[in-house]
Amino acid sequence: MPKVVCVVGPTASGKTKMGVALARRFGGEVVSVDSMQIYRGMTIGTAAPTAEEMEGVPHHMIAVADPNQSWSVARYVAEADRCVQDILSRGRLPVLVGGTGLWLDALIRGTDFAQGHQGTATRQTLQKRMETEGAAVLLDELRQIDPEAAAKLHLKDEKRIIRALEVWQETGETITAHDRRTREVPPRYDAVYIGLDFANRQDLRDRIDRRVDKMVEQGLLQEVRSLLSAGLPPGATALQAIGYKQFLAVDRGEITEPEAVEEVKLRSRQYAKRQLTWLRRNPNIHWLFWEKEPNFPAALQKATEILLAEGVS
Repeated sequence: MPKVVCVVGPTASGKTKMGVALARRFGGEVVSVDSMQIYRGMTIGTAAPTAEEMEGVPHHMIAVADPNQSWSVARYVAEADRCVQDILSRGRLPVLVGGTGLWLDALIRGTDFAQGHQGTATRQTLQKRMETEGAAVLLDELRQIDPEAAAKLHLKDEKRIIRALEVWQETGETITAHDRRTREVPPRYDAVYIGLDFANRQDLRDRIDRRVDKMVEQGLLQEVRSLLSAGLPPGATALQAIGYKQFLAVDRGEITEPEAVEEVKLRSRQYAKRQLTWLRRNPNIHWLFWEKEPNFPAALQKATEILLAEGVS
């Protein structure tokens, strides 16, 4: 399996800087694994790296999508995998950097996604049935086809119920059977993980708060208004992200800017907690813990030793 390096951690933990440093040291290129950095015109609120922060290292999967679009994990994996393969074909090292754990896991596994996607006739028919017949009817139908999947779903899981029925109707294979078969396939890449976090949780919270303050100073509200002026509808998926949703409310006059700032800080801290919960399930991560302030030279040296020991060169 081709080797790739993954730099992971909660939001505001220094992944961008570490990713660039490792790419420079090992002759690599960065592939962003961030579900919001894919969107154009959303630099401030997503903390997308600036040209200065990239330090001349090529970056991929940043600003590749229109904010009107809603990308699935399947679409991301298809596009990002092409980038990874291209980097490898040129004898370079892919350095995957980002905090969207589901997308990263799927990219490393090379997940074979079941057919079916939003917009197909099957999906539209099932959505209409959900509206007219209700979730209980469709869940009962799924129970007859795939009792194992149905047992894991609640009536409120409408999208998952539709998805499971869609896979069955389009492929003749239950989603349970598909997922089981996918798990049995060896991963596509041999990933070496470097994880960044703070030894003291309060230091991470403080760093998140400072990042939010910086986003506001840089013009997060203006960025939201620019997106709206460009015709992006307020209900677009991109505008439901942390930061954008709150400052969209400011633009509407529903809350004040100070209230939005506090809400963004709270939601960002909660998001960091969810990221860490996800990452802790992976026993292969080599964690580097910051003290009150990150010491990048020391961490880069340690990360280099880890990668060399894992066969990255």
